[in-house]
Amino acid sequence: MAELISVSSVEDGTRLLRWFLRHFPSMPQREFYRLCRGGQIRVNSRRCHGTEILREGDAVRVPPTVAEYAAAPKPKTESGEHFSLSDLEKLRLSIIHSDDDIVVFNKPAGLAVQGGTGIRKSVDKMAAALFPYAKISLVHRLDMETSGLLVVAKTQHAAQVLSRQFQTKTARKEYLALLNGDVAESRGVIDNYLLKGRVFDTPDRERGTGARPHHAVTEFRVLARASGMLTWILFLPQTGRTHQLRMHSAFSLNAPIVGDDLYGRGREMDAGLRSIISTNNLFLFAYKITLQHPTSGRMVTFRAPIPEFMKPVMNLLELPLP
Repeated sequence: MAELISVSSVEDGTRLLRWFLRHFPSMPQREFYRLCRGGQIRVNSRRCHGTEILREGDAVRVPPTVAEYAAAPKPKTESGEHFSLSDLEKLRLSIIHSDDDIVVFNKPAGLAVQGGTGIRKSVDKMAAALFPYAKISLVHRLDMETSGLLVVAKTQHAAQVLSRQFQTKTARKEYLALLNGDVAESRGVIDNYLLKGRVFDTPDRERGTGARPHHAVTEFRVLARASGMLTWILFLPQTGRTHQLRMHSAFSLNAPIVGDDLYGRGREMDAGLRSIISTNNLFLFAYKITLQHPTSGRMVTFRAPIPEFMKPVMNLLELPLP
């Protein structure tokens, strides 16, 4: 007997073909179109062609013959990326703000921002599925391991305006981090050059490669210290180099970010503190962003709630917010 499935709020705006391929991932498209032509697949009791846009609450008639396609694994795209409706719902619940021009996510640690080879799921592809009528564009990045605020443009105009703001640092970002080490200075500015996981004091080209290091500037302010072994710090990056805060922590402050397996290797943590920090997540959190709205022109500020994995440590060590 045919089944009627109601379209959820997450699926609103999805084309019928895409909807079917998410629910029945191994279903051949030719089979889908054959069932449409035969009237076995219907939307709200009406015959369909497969290109229809679904709305929340629509009733999709699913013939029993397609059940076998639900259990089979979903074929990968060329990039190897795929995600489930559950993944989309989790990302939707992470939205801090959304309007006609932008959407602001509180990105969880471990989720890639941009798709590519070997990436199973990413914010850009999933945001495009959540907002099928928008022109989704990334305007800045976060490392996969970093959690916190990520602003995504929904229109070409917003993408151009916001990209320019992030490039010129009109948009201001603030990060919170827990460092494995005691930073002596209460505040300061780190100003040096980065290239291939190394820090340079001057912009001279790296010998033998001709590559020039990238200028990297980070302002910091210590918020608290714990047991003389940990430093709770606020970072205000003035440039946006790859792994800038992680490298500045490990090499310039000699205190790698807790959970940083790339730049913190060889830096052991006190056994008592390790028992408190029971997660391997990176303790780097994009806490606050201030920018000029691309349409209204008004300065707006977004703050994200502290990640669940950070809360027990913050409470136990009594770490303050800025």
